[in-house]
Amino acid sequence: KTGRVSKLFVFDNLGQKEVEEAGAGDIIMFAGIDDIEIGDTLITNENNGNDAAEPLPPIAVEQPTVRMTIGVNKSPLAGREGKFLTSRMIRDRLFKELDRNVALNVEETESADRYMVSGRGQLHLTVLIETMRREGFELEVGPPTVIYKDNEETGAKEEPWESVEVRVPEEYVGGVVDLFNMRKGELQDMGIEGDEGMSIVKYLVPTRGMLGLRSAMLSATRGTAIIDSVFDSYRPAIKGAIQARDKGSLLSFADGSITSFGMEGAQTRGKLMSGVGADVYKGMIIGIHQRPGDLEVNVCKTKALTNMRSATKGITTGITAPIEMSLDACVEYIAADELLEITPTQFRMAKNPEMGKKSKGRGM
Repeated sequence: KTGRVSKLFVFDNLGQKEVEEAGAGDIIMFAGIDDIEIGDTLITNENNGNDAAEPLPPIAVEQPTVRMTIGVNKSPLAGREGKFLTSRMIRDRLFKELDRNVALNVEETESADRYMVSGRGQLHLTVLIETMRREGFELEVGPPTVIYKDNEETGAKEEPWESVEVRVPEEYVGGVVDLFNMRKGELQDMGIEGDEGMSIVKYLVPTRGMLGLRSAMLSATRGTAIIDSVFDSYRPAIKGAIQARDKGSLLSFADGSITSFGMEGAQTRGKLMSGVGADVYKGMIIGIHQRPGDLEVNVCKTKALTNMRSATKGITTGITAPIEMSLDACVEYIAADELLEITPTQFRMAKNPEMGKKSKGRGM
């Protein structure tokens, strides 16, 4: 394939400037040639190409290992904040991202308002979601799942594995090892780094086991763990489920706004994620249950007013501050039957109404 460079640019401080020529080692930008892919080498064809350098070997882009669904926000609170709400706007933005994000893959699904987005890990996808959120999009995101593939030679089902290295103070090594073992990890190496009292733990872990691991590890090590992970290879899939979170969710019993009276009763059942005055809807996740299984709580109820005096009128209960959940924490938290609603200023989690799985929790 041949072409002609029409414009040549080099970086100038924070901007760029047009130049006539560039030397060896310069980082350049150019215009005039279409359909250039990552790993392609451009050489001169002067003197029939006799003066051209040898092309460099092509770069193999890593294949996606994790996927999520991204679609139109259909919650009862949708459309209040975002500027870009429709499926056409979301579709155009996702396919435009493919021009510069070469490791991303976007596929259309059976639903006209939902798209399957695949990337090289959970972090790769959450960076895209955070960028779209800041641009003013409202989205509905499904839980991350790994991408399986069949071995061409054996026909066996395989799943991606990651090589993980954790630096942590020596007193927390036991907790780190327990977390990896619960998620089917295989110990590769363990040692002490220098005189700093930091231990290094290296594991091979299924990508399934890495989903939600970072938050649990930071909690177990009081925020002292430094975690590095990279894709290792595809290996035979492990049978059975890998342990995820061991506690259920607190669900809103009705639509409305959270009251201080309703919050006082709900906070005895677990840790809340929403504060007084926040708008909620039925099925929305408002907290973490202290036991396995989901529980519906009525955080919108108000205290009944009467003209009778009470001996306990002056006794009040303090309200505990809610947990602040980041985008990464929300993506790691949601289970297979839950969804994450993303707006420019809010993250809300809820049960997926299309899953058909109803909570077995008692009403409160």
